[in-house]
Amino acid sequence: MALRPEKDTPGSDATEILATRAGYDRWAAIYDGEDNPLVALEEPQMAAALGSVAGLTVADIGCGTGRHALHLAAAGARVTALDFSEEMLRKARAKPGAAAVTFVVHDLAEPLPLAAATFDRVVCGLVVEHIRDLRGLFGEMRRICRPEGLIVVSAMHPAMMLRGITARFTDPQTGRDTRPQSHPHQIADFIMAGLAVGLRLDQVSEHAVDEALAGRMERARRYVGWPMLLMLRWRP
Repeated sequence: MALRPEKDTPGSDATEILATRAGYDRWAAIYDGEDNPLVALEEPQMAAALGSVAGLTVADIGCGTGRHALHLAAAGARVTALDFSEEMLRKARAKPGAAAVTFVVHDLAEPLPLAAATFDRVVCGLVVEHIRDLRGLFGEMRRICRPEGLIVVSAMHPAMMLRGITARFTDPQTGRDTRPQSHPHQIADFIMAGLAVGLRLDQVSEHAVDEALAGRMERARRYVGWPMLLMLRWRP
């Protein structure tokens, strides 16, 4: 997921809203080349929440172009990564180190094609804001996680929607502000979905852009002090 300046409101003539899969298929061509303050904020938080993964089995649920999956595999994890965007997975498979990851095409609205209690870590990075049935996905992540494992979920903070921000990119072919469909979940929706399927909330934190990030990435400056990222860590 990435952020663009809040120049248009959803549904305006200058904005194109696409089904989530179609949106990410189109976004794949430029996804890795964009300066993305949300990703820059999220990646160190995800690494800290996961801890050492050497020798562990990890499922990356909604892997996109493989930013977490490839890093985890390089750190010594045995990684299985799922996404329903063929174009995002094509980008992931072309990257150095991709041969160490098992990539699977799969729609997260359906039961995960993974065996129960087989993963030490389950990662879901900047995905759940696109999922309508949170309980279904959280229940599947609990099912595949070992009893002693961890599930780490990151999401665009719901407060961003108060500024008219959802996942968006400028389509290089049309020049239009383009948005894969998102769902306006609140923090309580994420927490209650996990609790409803028997997960135990181990850690929750909110993160905003600070001056250090704004100094490295000018695009982030307009968001200084505003909640941008939500992190949730669960135990089965």
